[in-house]
Amino acid sequence: MWKIALQRVAMLILMMLCVSLLAFLVPMASGSDPARTILLSHGSDLALDPAQVEALRRELGLDQPLPMQFLIWLGNAVQGDFGNSFASRQPVIHEIGSALIVSATLALSALAIAVAVALPMGTLAAMRPGGRVDGGVTLLVQTFVAIPEYWLAPILILIFALHLGALPSSGWFGPTSVILPALALSIRPMAYFTQVTRAAMIDVLNAPYITAARARGLSMPQTVLRHGLRNGSIPVVTFFSLWFASLLGGSVVIEVIFAIPGMGRLFYEAVINKDIPLLQGGFVAIVALAITINTLADILYVVINPSLRGANGR
Repeated sequence: MWKIALQRVAMLILMMLCVSLLAFLVPMASGSDPARTILLSHGSDLALDPAQVEALRRELGLDQPLPMQFLIWLGNAVQGDFGNSFASRQPVIHEIGSALIVSATLALSALAIAVAVALPMGTLAAMRPGGRVDGGVTLLVQTFVAIPEYWLAPILILIFALHLGALPSSGWFGPTSVILPALALSIRPMAYFTQVTRAAMIDVLNAPYITAARARGLSMPQTVLRHGLRNGSIPVVTFFSLWFASLLGGSVVIEVIFAIPGMGRLFYEAVINKDIPLLQGGFVAIVALAITINTLADILYVVINPSLRGANGR
């Protein structure tokens, strides 16, 4: 168990070094001079003094060899210092922190809705493959996959905010502000979670230990709850971690539609404003969190299913 955990942590550190290098190279990929961009955020291009540009380049260490620049940048990044945003002039770490909390709340809410619906739907479909319930669940899942979030979001606003007046149409003011965007974001993961749960539970319910449990007199619901869901939920853990990571920075459309100050909207505005420090810090934060979540999910597999320990070492 501990050997597996140490292996995953070592891999996490190596991947984070690679991610940090990619983030460091963002200004070069954009073709912009960071010193010039910073000064442009304070005035016009005509007002730039070449001496000021050169002085700022020295101050930022941009006159150093590239490997030394990376080490300086990495040392600051490890301490949470990604500089100040070009647009807001605020420390990048503060902007990312507030936006990350919003996006994490939204992503977890959406995935909680998805799992709460998908687990019972997938399990019911797996109990009688090919039956009416299975057919109905399959049809519903295919419908969910086909519904785009940018279409569903305005429909939810039209019905629940404008017509019924039950929920806010935009903004981030409290728990009620989470409901509509979370519903819009939950549709696709709900469909995939249901498919994965159904496939996993069909395999689990055909396993010998399930037959033995039924032979001991347990009903099918009791067998599923006591013995089936634990093993059947392992693939869902995989998809949960992957979807959580993707929703953190990938819900741009929903965050823009609902005027939510999350990571997706932060990235959108950073690209529009050519805010290099914000792009660098946001990229590192999102990928670091995604890698950490996937690493924890790998370790959680072993906790859920101890039989995996033999295959990976103790």
